[in-house]
Amino acid sequence: MNSELLSKAYNIRNFENALLDLFPKGLIKGTTHTSLGQETNAVGVISALNKDDIVVSNHRCHGHYLCHTNDYRGLLNEILGKENGVCGGIGGSQHLCFENVFYSNGILGGNSPMAAGISYALKFKKLTNIVCLFVGDGTLGQGVFYETLNLISKNKLPILIIIEDNGISQSTETKKVLPGKILNKIKSFDIEAMSLEYPDLFELNKISKKI
Repeated sequence: MNSELLSKAYNIRNFENALLDLFPKGLIKGTTHTSLGQETNAVGVISALNKDDIVVSNHRCHGHYLCHTNDYRGLLNEILGKENGVCGGIGGSQHLCFENVFYSNGILGGNSPMAAGISYALKFKKLTNIVCLFVGDGTLGQGVFYETLNLISKNKLPILIIIEDNGISQSTETKKVLPGKILNKIKSFDIEAMSLEYPDLFELNKISKKI
């Protein structure tokens, strides 16, 4: 199992490095945001989910997408703007959807209300699958995220939120613009939360399976 997790992380890393080789050649349509350095949390968390659980990601979504769908060809062709891409070449690097189990949105915090709405529908239909929402620490500066937390808590929605805190929001150090601890902000909405060191792939996967 450990070797399988490592293999997934390495495959994602190799895919992203290949994209960086293609970009200066002008082969990528628009821009692209790689998930280099964040492969372990994508693999650690998503490998603990069920296949019918729904992953909602952000602009840095490649690792999440590849781990949950294993659709390397579809994603590559999408980023290259080809018609045989997963979204016909019109979603590009940031706006993806795959078989009702994966969605991504490039707008900062824009994926949060999407995820809440999907999880509300799951609860309404009394289904057993959950939504896994990925956001970055920069999202903590977006008001819609806090509105979403309020809805999640009030309605007790079946959603797992992963905040990928790499300490920098685009080009600004998070500590310079965000007061207090992220963990405390989530707990203030009466939502159970914990902080993990995500570079440890195996520990992250082990804990994710228990949630």
